[in-house]
Amino acid sequence: MPFNRPTLGEIQARTEADLASRLGLSGLLPRSVLRALANAQAGLSHGEHGHLAALALEVVPTTASSEILDQWSGVWGVPRKAATFAAGLVTFTGSDGTAVPQGLQVRRADGQSYTTTASGVIAAGTADVAVQADLALALANSAAALELVLVSAVSGLDSAATVEAAGLIGGGDQEDDEALRARLLQRIQSSFQGGSASNYVTWTLEISEVTRAWAIPNHNGAGTVGVTFVLDDHLTSIIPDASKVLEVDAYLEARRPVTAQVDTFAPAELVLAPTITIAPNTASVQAAVTASLEEMLKRNTAPGGTIYLSQISEAISNADGESNHVLVLPAADEVAAGNEIHTLGAITFQSFP
Repeated sequence: MPFNRPTLGEIQARTEADLASRLGLSGLLPRSVLRALANAQAGLSHGEHGHLAALALEVVPTTASSEILDQWSGVWGVPRKAATFAAGLVTFTGSDGTAVPQGLQVRRADGQSYTTTASGVIAAGTADVAVQADLALALANSAAALELVLVSAVSGLDSAATVEAAGLIGGGDQEDDEALRARLLQRIQSSFQGGSASNYVTWTLEISEVTRAWAIPNHNGAGTVGVTFVLDDHLTSIIPDASKVLEVDAYLEARRPVTAQVDTFAPAELVLAPTITIAPNTASVQAAVTASLEEMLKRNTAPGGTIYLSQISEAISNADGESNHVLVLPAADEVAAGNEIHTLGAITFQSFP
């Protein structure tokens, strides 16, 4: 039975009544010393009740605060994922033969800065040089062709540089409390079972940027397991590239049972591109519908899974501001193959006649 914390007023009334009873009084006068002492004691007791209520939240990982959650996670071997630095190639332009020094700082229009981690020399007007973000956070990821400017001028170099085609990627925020809590609870509820499907999911989720993962038993026959995953917070696509697949594969290879064969792969996209007649057909409603559909897919998509028309319609109806809609497309449930997951493509919004 849970303990109901009494209010300050309830504690004051109890303290006054107890004190009056022990002294054989019918009550305490409003401005008496005894009433003042009773109220002071009640305040102390109320503070102690608050401390106990706070401690009650810390003794279980489901409600523990950040610092205690880290301690719980340490006990179970599920450390918080650290923030990571965005990195990639930047194209510098200038006079041939001009050196691009290591340690040169460039800056994005919003103030995010990057530093070259190697040197280069301008040849045929350009030089591609590796850079890394100065701060470890997801906002430091940058799309291809974005312009950066030199923080300090260098003779022979143009003031502007350009992010290469692959972009500046890999930046990630430190794992927040709720994401860590979800992984911790999964670890507690899915203890090691000699390489069960849940073990592979738990291991994969320990990798930075990985937000969802699936294990497929007997993926390529007996003794094999397929593992696939996505990066929901990635700048350009939730589908992992080859380097991320290799990183996860190496991590799993070091933990799998010796007799298991692991096939780590990036899922193929089955793009969901709805056509919706909606009212009101405004920018805010469109944005709310898009966000609602993205959340629905995060909850329901899985390799080989099905997204039902009812789920799509429910997500649209749940969007803030939507009053009426007709789902024109898709016309049938969307069924993914075993190596596919659903992703949200372009949405066509139409107004009612």
